Amino acid sequence: MTPPLRITASFYERNDSMHPYEHPLFLNFIVYFNKNQDYFECHEVLEEYWKSIPNYTKDHPLTAFILLSTGLYHWRRGNMDGAYRTLVKAEKRMREIRKLDVRYTVAIDFKKLVHDTEQSVRLVKNSEPFSPFPIALTSVSLQRSVEELASSMNLLPVGSDAVIHKHMLRDRSDILAEREKKKRRH
Repeated sequence: MTPPLRITASFYERNDSMHPYEHPLFLNFIVYFNKNQDYFECHEVLEEYWKSIPNYTKDHPLTAFILLSTGLYHWRRGNMDGAYRTLVKAEKRMREIRKLDVRYTVAIDFKKLVHDTEQSVRLVKNSEPFSPFPIALTSVSLQRSVEELASSMNLLPVGSDAVIHKHMLRDRSDILAEREKKKRRH
């Protein structure tokens, strides 16, 4: 199977005047989140975007979206403890976004996103089944950009093992080797 097309930061020069949601990696994130619920890829593209920002910190608004994706990935896979801890952190970071950078509260229905995240926390706390939700876009131009990008991507089917268990299906030899090194040092 052909891997999904993903635009990476290396294709674009840094542009400080660009709205954060117009960044190609954020557009990828929205496509993966809304079109096929590929939360693993959501995490990957946003982490790449976040790390491309000079002097990035864990307080950056993008980390709320990264945590949200990670929490939903855990929840769908039945890791309720991991999902709960991660979604609680995502909710907390979302509440701090207005103080950090108000640009992250426009072009999407941010109030609904916070509500949906709160609802997910409650559902996970009560061990309810996985319940996905889309990120509602309020900007016509953002919606157009997302639709245009989605039409050029080869997305994996929603609910497929390739999406749900993605971290298990990838080559993890570098991760396992690094863990082994750490064990030997301790």
